[in-house]
Amino acid sequence: MELDFNSFDESLVAYQETYEQLLDKTLKHLKLHFNPYVSVTLVDNEFIHNLNRDYRHIDRPTDVISFAFLDGNENKDKIFQSGEMVVLGEIYISFDKAREQAISYGHSLDRELKFLFVHGILHLLGYDHMNPDDEKVMFALQDEILA
Repeated sequence: MELDFNSFDESLVAYQETYEQLLDKTLKHLKLHFNPYVSVTLVDNEFIHNLNRDYRHIDRPTDVISFAFLDGNENKDKIFQSGEMVVLGEIYISFDKAREQAISYGHSLDRELKFLFVHGILHLLGYDHMNPDDEKVMFALQDEILA
C-alpha cells in the first residue's frame, strides 16, 4: 500500500499514518485484495473551490473531491482481487471546510477529517450517493469503517 500524502500545512503530516490505517481498514472491511496507490492532499477552500468549479462546474468550495482512475472500468471487481498494485486515484480534502463542518455537526475536526478521507476512498472504489439506495449503502459503510 502506498499513500502519497500532501498538505498545505506541515503540522498536518500526522494524518498520513492515520489515513494509511484507514485505507487498510477499508480494504479489509470490504474484503478487497490488492495493493492500492492513493494520493491525498489537504487543501484550503480556495484550492478546492477552483477544483470544484473547473472539474464539476460547481462554483463553490466543497469538503472532498475524488478523482477515481478506474471509473468506468468493467474489470474493477477482478482488479480489486488481483493482489497487484492498483493506482486508485486522488483525493482532495478541504481543511477549511472540514473545520467548518466539525463545528456545525458538533464533533471533532479529527473525526471530520477521517470521515472525509473514508468518503473519498469509497468514491475511488466506485461507491456513490447519487440516489437514496446508494447513499444508504455508502454512508453505512463509512459508519462501519469509522466505528
